[in-house]
Amino acid sequence: MTAMHDISEIADWLHSHAIHHESSVHDTLPDPVFRVGGEQAVSFSTNNYLALANHPRLVEAAKAGLERYGVGNCESRLLGGDLPVYRELERRLGALKHKSDAVLFVTGYMTNIGVLSTLVKAGLLARLHGFRPSKRRKYAYFTDEYNHISIREGILMSGADKHTYRHADMTHLESLLKAAGGASPIIVSDGVFSMEGTIAPLPELTALAEKYGAMLYIDDAHATGVLGAHGGGTSEHFGCYSETIMQMGTLSKALGAIGGFVALEREMADVLRLTSSAYGFTCPPPPDQANALLAALDLLEQEPERRARLWDNQRYFVERMRPLGYTLTSTSTPIVPVLIGDAERCQRFARALRAEGVHVDAIQFPAVPPGQARLRFMLNAGHTRAQIDHVVGVMARLGATL
Repeated sequence: MTAMHDISEIADWLHSHAIHHESSVHDTLPDPVFRVGGEQAVSFSTNNYLALANHPRLVEAAKAGLERYGVGNCESRLLGGDLPVYRELERRLGALKHKSDAVLFVTGYMTNIGVLSTLVKAGLLARLHGFRPSKRRKYAYFTDEYNHISIREGILMSGADKHTYRHADMTHLESLLKAAGGASPIIVSDGVFSMEGTIAPLPELTALAEKYGAMLYIDDAHATGVLGAHGGGTSEHFGCYSETIMQMGTLSKALGAIGGFVALEREMADVLRLTSSAYGFTCPPPPDQANALLAALDLLEQEPERRARLWDNQRYFVERMRPLGYTLTSTSTPIVPVLIGDAERCQRFARALRAEGVHVDAIQFPAVPPGQARLRFMLNAGHTRAQIDHVVGVMARLGATL
């Protein structure tokens, strides 16, 4: 038996049980309208919340970045790859999150892996530079059961103890913190949970973090640009700011480009830049993307009506769907999952929607627990009332037949 034989055996089994994934190839990207197979369709499952990915100002900013810097960076920022455009982007992202600094990573996934795997080992890594800690500490992570897989993998890579609390259950979290012994706690939660559409109870998390001397790490991937009066995310949504909070975000969702970041106080940012391999041993996002993101942040400030349209569309969709009798698992964010239950039935709904020119992701195990398959509707600033009326009409017909 060889390793290749093992992989072939797994592949054969997955294909025989129809568990392989074949994604359709689109002619264009959703904005939210796209073309697939020469036909026009409307996406209700795109992360491009503010319809900025194809905005002319982002395109022009990216072109200017290409003309100035070329296609790629090809250098670590710790060596010869740092540029003023990265520094300015980090400054702007820190300000958006009410923090004194931010650290830019190539993707949001790499941000979670890079930060969470490093936090508990920063003192050990700093010893390579001659640092000697006044006290050796043991750390433990406390993580919501529905946190994104990149969080779970970052914690696993850290080697630290992990305690999982029930989704948004602050009583359960506190019981785990009380039993933590001498370990220094780090609480980790999504800001908006991507499969549930729920918002983390940030004020309660912050209160527990301050009570138990914990750091609090919030993954604001689906909240940045979406929640808060200015798109600042979960902290702005609640008006909840604390030195204990580190705010992670992605740049490939509401801001329409690519990259990830963590906003935090400057002293901690300096430590991460020196100790995180995911920052120091790889390239940053291409400079044209950083240039485009500066334009996206400008639009976030200058066109608040985009976010207003997003929320108007969310409220209109929820209002139209409620009378149909479906279970909407959450209605607090632009992610509005419609619970179907059976995975195969959920796939039939998704196929029927596609036949009507609508794309909606069918979410099933292992992304959600068995028996909780759902259609994940994601509202967009670019949706029209006619498009929402159409998809609601299709769901009304499907409810009667499927």
